[in-house]
Amino acid sequence: MAYDHGTNARRLPAWLRRPIAHGGEYAAVEGLLDRLELSTVCREARCPNRGECYASGTATFLIAGDVCTRGCRFCAVESGRPVPLDPGEPDRVAEAVEAMGLRHAVVTMVTRDDLDDGAAAHVVATIEAVRARTPDVAVEVLVSDFGGRGASVDAVADARPDVFNHNVETVPRLYKTVRPGADYRRSLAVLARAGERAPGMPTKSGLMLGLGETHDEVVEAMRDLREAGVELLTLGQYLRPSAAHLPVAAFVEPDEFAELARVGRRLGFSGVASAPFVRSSYHAAELLG
Repeated sequence: MAYDHGTNARRLPAWLRRPIAHGGEYAAVEGLLDRLELSTVCREARCPNRGECYASGTATFLIAGDVCTRGCRFCAVESGRPVPLDPGEPDRVAEAVEAMGLRHAVVTMVTRDDLDDGAAAHVVATIEAVRARTPDVAVEVLVSDFGGRGASVDAVADARPDVFNHNVETVPRLYKTVRPGADYRRSLAVLARAGERAPGMPTKSGLMLGLGETHDEVVEAMRDLREAGVELLTLGQYLRPSAAHLPVAAFVEPDEFAELARVGRRLGFSGVASAPFVRSSYHAAELLG
C-alpha cells in the first residue's frame, strides 16, 4: 500500500531511518553562520537534512529574522512578534555564500505580515548583494505569499532570481488545519503572477505529504500548479518537529513518491523531486538542471 497509517505512523518506518551526519564541513558551516549571525531554515525549522547539508558545505539561509508572523501548524520556526529588519543581513548572506563557495544559493524567509511590503525589498536587497559579490552564483528564493501584495511579488520577480519558489505546502482541503493564515488560491496567484512578470524565470512549488491528503488530491494540486505555470515541483514526507505540531497522519511509502514523480513528468513539470526526505531546497541545483 502507498500510505502507512495507524500505530505505525507514530514511529519511523525503515525508509526514514538514517544516521545523522556531523562530519565533513559541518563544524565550519555552523561556525561561519554563528560568526555572521545568520539564521538557516535548516536549524530553525529542524530540517532532517541539516546534518547532511552542513556536512557537505551547504545551507539554506533564512532572512527577515527568525520569528514568523504566522503560526502554520507544521512549521518549527518560531511565531510571534518579529524584530525590525536587519539592514546588514543581505551583505552578510552574500559574505557567507562567497565563503562557502556555493554555486547555487537558496534564500528563504519568514512571513512578515507586519511590514507594508511583506519584506519584499529585503529579499531584493539580498539577491542584489549576492549577485554583486558572487555574480556567477545562481540565486533561488523561497518566499512567502506577501499577503497577496502584487507589488511585492513584482518587485522580487523584477530582481530576476534564478528560481522563484513559493510552496503551497498541502492540498486545499487541509489549509484550515495546516495553514490557517494562508490561502491556497492566493498562493497559486503569487506563482502565476511571478511567472508572468518575469518570462523565462522558473517558478517552483512543493507539498508535504502525510498530513491526511489523498493521492487524487495531490494529483489535483499538481495540476493546479501546472496551470499556474509552475515548472519545478518538490514532494516530501511531513515529519512532526515536536509534540506541539500536527501529528503525522501517514508515512508515504517510497513507491508512492516514485509514482507521483511519474505523474508530475506526465503533467509537464520540467523537474520533479519526489522522495521522503525531499525538501524545497534539498539538492536544489540538481532540480534546476
